[in-house]
Amino acid sequence: MPNDLPIRKIIHVDMDAFYASVEQMDYPELKGKALAVGGSEKRGVVAAASYEARKFGVRSAMSGAQAKRNCPELIFVKPRFDRYKEISKQIRAIFYDYTDLVEPLSLDEAYLDVTENKIGNPSASLIAQEIRERIFKEVGLTASAGISVNKFVAKIASDYNKPNGQKTVNPEEVLDFVHVLDIRKFHGVGKVTADKMYQMGIFTGNDLKLKSLEYLEDHFGKSGSYYYHLVRGIHNSEVKPNRIQKSLAAERTFNENLSSEIFMLEKLDKIAHEVAKRLENSKVAGKTVTLKIKYSDFTLQTRSKTLPYFISDKNIILETAKDLLYQEKMSNSVRLLGISLSNLNTESIKLKDVDSLKKSVTVQLKFGF
Repeated sequence: MPNDLPIRKIIHVDMDAFYASVEQMDYPELKGKALAVGGSEKRGVVAAASYEARKFGVRSAMSGAQAKRNCPELIFVKPRFDRYKEISKQIRAIFYDYTDLVEPLSLDEAYLDVTENKIGNPSASLIAQEIRERIFKEVGLTASAGISVNKFVAKIASDYNKPNGQKTVNPEEVLDFVHVLDIRKFHGVGKVTADKMYQMGIFTGNDLKLKSLEYLEDHFGKSGSYYYHLVRGIHNSEVKPNRIQKSLAAERTFNENLSSEIFMLEKLDKIAHEVAKRLENSKVAGKTVTLKIKYSDFTLQTRSKTLPYFISDKNIILETAKDLLYQEKMSNSVRLLGISLSNLNTESIKLKDVDSLKKSVTVQLKFGF
């Protein structure tokens, strides 16, 4: 990798089938069983699947009906997010024993910068191993980890030896590691972009590296520069312990399609209550209310309204959502409703420019990976 870049020791910790593993830990009768958290054999979407279910092709975001077809023995359980948050807090407490530079991505994964750490261990790999061992001993769950010089490589590496394993990509190995990657593994490359790249003969990181900066910017706009640098091992995003929350939302998928607006209002009342509760817990407010509607034919529609002031009150959220519901006539029966609040007051907080040092400072460290 380029030798004029800041060198960091980044760990990406990713819990193994987190929601499903928590259920199997709390209910031993579910251990070894094909398990889906969320959804049902008739409705809904799978939020997480145990490794036993994954062998049958059951995946998160898959419809419950398809999951059941893939695995007739599949057991569905309702999500218990309060329990998952409780376990997540225990895991994060372990992280903070090693560094204050912890950037949670979700309840089950986080980045840690251990370049300088609280235990004075120069080996990021040994720290990752110790963290995983503590999670298993103190919480009862397994975790996987990726260790490298930047967040991009560390996150990909954490998936290599799952479950309950880890992979280290040393500084001198980064370019070889990135060059053989399928471009679908690159952050920011979704299905549409991947298909476009495939049509252009770009299948791997090495194929991507052969394209000039001008070529990539012509075909992918601002993202072209991101891809150009990423494939050269340049990804300077720091671990951000205070990530700015941009929205809060809640939604519900219904067991039966709703065709009456009266029934929809009943559901919206509960969803608005959940959004308000989350706003209160996060101590934030927002100005933009968005109503999400998924119809029975799976088409998705969103309607938004921005207020001149910040709100967090459930009644105001509900009334705004009602206005959006009545904004136009429903085109079909409804299978899902959701409310989100964005344009939060957290976005006015000024954070330090995390990349301000990348051009002026070269950190010379002995890695000891």
